Amino acid sequence: MTALAVRGLTVSYRGRAALRGASVTVAAGERLGVVGPNGAGKSTLLRAVVGLVRPDAGDVEVEGLPAGRARRRVAYLPQRQQVDWDYPAQVRDIVAMGRYPHRGPLGRLRPADRRAVGAALERVGLSELRTARIGELSGGQQQRTFLARAFAQEASVLLLDEPYVGIDAVTSKLIDRWLAEAAAEGAAVVVVDHELAGVRERYDRVLVLNRQVVTVAAPDHALSDDVLGAAYGRGAVLSTGGRP
Repeated sequence: MTALAVRGLTVSYRGRAALRGASVTVAAGERLGVVGPNGAGKSTLLRAVVGLVRPDAGDVEVEGLPAGRARRRVAYLPQRQQVDWDYPAQVRDIVAMGRYPHRGPLGRLRPADRRAVGAALERVGLSELRTARIGELSGGQQQRTFLARAFAQEASVLLLDEPYVGIDAVTSKLIDRWLAEAAAEGAAVVVVDHELAGVRERYDRVLVLNRQVVTVAAPDHALSDDVLGAAYGRGAVLSTGGRP
């Protein structure tokens, strides 16, 4: 089943195209990596899917519905630099934000919401830090918190923008495992990833972007010299040894 469908998406900032005619589908249970050089439109793609930027053209569907009618089915983890780490919120409060789409008319947490928050905290190993301030945590713990928020939402599409930046190797491996588990449970997982070296092991397919789609393919083809040369430029490919 197709969980996410992006068709002909074009986005401009101040008259300059950040993304041109991008199309991709992601199946339920699939892990899709999104790679490309700086300014290639990777973050723009995710932000357009969740409605944070308005496209000039194209459309997005989630489980066959227009994305605007299926927001609760999409969980989004932004880049670390987009988060105010000085905001005086406790870990459990941030994770509970994932339950907003499910709350009743009064907006209060119901027993089912509290159970989902507790399960998400347990899943990422933060139950004992539930009352800690987010700014007091390590980079890896902060990233776990926002991943727990995504899990608490119980979404069918997970969008993560560079989740491996600024974390330790142990947390990186744990995120690999948790995202694989989420996919095995039926979620479509889309990850903007700057670490080409880990792409083969992490994803079923790879979307290579440079303001437009270069290819969507299995990792071995997506990481071939020809494809990376088209996306990054020949010099950039050589600097990674040709085959990351």
